Amino acid sequence: MTQSSAVAGNASPDAAMPQVIDQVALARLYGEPLFTMPQDLYIPPDALEVFLEAFEGPLDLLLYLIRKQNFNILDIPMLSVTKQYLVYVDQIRKRNLELAAEYLLMAAMLIEIKSRMLLPPKKVAEGQEAEDPRAELVRRLIEYEQMKLAAARLNALPQFGRDFLKAEITIEQSLVPRFPDVNVSDLQEAWRDILKRAKLVQHHKITREELSVREHMGMVLKRLQGRRFVGFEELFDPASGTPVLVVTFIALLELAKETLIEITQAEAFAPIYVRLAYSPT
Repeated sequence: MTQSSAVAGNASPDAAMPQVIDQVALARLYGEPLFTMPQDLYIPPDALEVFLEAFEGPLDLLLYLIRKQNFNILDIPMLSVTKQYLVYVDQIRKRNLELAAEYLLMAAMLIEIKSRMLLPPKKVAEGQEAEDPRAELVRRLIEYEQMKLAAARLNALPQFGRDFLKAEITIEQSLVPRFPDVNVSDLQEAWRDILKRAKLVQHHKITREELSVREHMGMVLKRLQGRRFVGFEELFDPASGTPVLVVTFIALLELAKETLIEITQAEAFAPIYVRLAYSPT
């Protein structure tokens, strides 16, 4: 690159300029356009390396060599395959020794198989064939090829996020809360609780008074005016005595019967609330 810079520095300005005005520059060197390739440009041999084949392991490389030359996997020509395999391993060893360790192990196995094939076969009983040194390697290659084909078929299936996306739509819905109906036993339990508290503050007075259910119905409606919910217990005044509590409870039942009020409860054993019945205008 230094020699190229010196040549470019000694060249005249007219020689560096293009002969044609609309000629496109091939590259730029220190901001100056180059319209022709330098004749003395030196590119190191290892400046650019292109790997056309990528293998996932020794078995993958060995299977590639066998299928590329249409060899019978059940009758592998060990000499030819081993030579080609060692050439590839030699290239890997020059660039990545750590990666080549696994491939070197397979190379040693191939050489061992070839050596065993050169030796006389071991004696076996009559009617039995001598064991082929390549049998274990052939079994591993067939299993590997089956798994590789199965993985290719799985990869060909449509995958979420790669081949298709799931449509998602957000729908806003205004749900009206539905409260469970108040059971009679819940009202009875609430009424017993009110009576217990009334006994704690009651006074022993002998009086006679006339109480109007209609009047207390109006009083309950008046207390519910302008309020969304009123607690069931808030409608009773324990200090007023048991008769007033009884009449107020009857007034509530009459109002509920005439659908003038609604008695609601959020869930079982939850507090009971009373409100005016909703009437659409």
